[in-house]
Amino acid sequence: MIAIIDYGMGNIHSVQKALQLVGAKTIVTNSPKDIQAADKAVLPGVGAFDDAMQELEKQGLVPVLNEYAVNKKPLLGICLGMQLLFEKSEEAKKSRGLGLLKGSVRKFEESSGVKIPHMGWNQLKVVLGECPLLKGVEGGAYVYFCHSYYPQPLDKGISAVNTDYGIDFTSVVWRDNIYGVQFHPEKSQKAGLKMLENFVNLC
Repeated sequence: MIAIIDYGMGNIHSVQKALQLVGAKTIVTNSPKDIQAADKAVLPGVGAFDDAMQELEKQGLVPVLNEYAVNKKPLLGICLGMQLLFEKSEEAKKSRGLGLLKGSVRKFEESSGVKIPHMGWNQLKVVLGECPLLKGVEGGAYVYFCHSYYPQPLDKGISAVNTDYGIDFTSVVWRDNIYGVQFHPEKSQKAGLKMLENFVNLC
């Protein structure tokens, strides 16, 4: 069972439909007990970093996510959900991130000559082909982005995929049981569904 964490900040039903399409049994929940009982969890997210962290704290979900990290249960962050895995964000005025991954979240600079937000299809430049999410995913595959901020891991060794948008930024992270994708796999057709399928099939 995969718990899709509903803290009021995600494109929940699209994520659920995509996971079910690739064979997952899912539960949409904000219950710490249900999330703890699940085999894996997905942390979606659309919106502002501060609002998201405040909702996670208010609903008592931060300790549950910390337990996932400690117990090595697979956890996938999507878009803002990926950014929340890090320690801090330039967007945040009040809140720090979950700190499950070391590093920060930065805003694209206007001087890079690109439109902000980064919205639309862009390519994956695979760095760590051994990342379990990437099994069967071709390098150069296109996925769908919608974001103004991007993660900057302190440890470059967790950057599994980069994407070029004025700069090369990390678009997939992987460390042990923790995974994050800056794009929306549920909107990314073949490549995105394959990554979700790979997550579903993790042991």
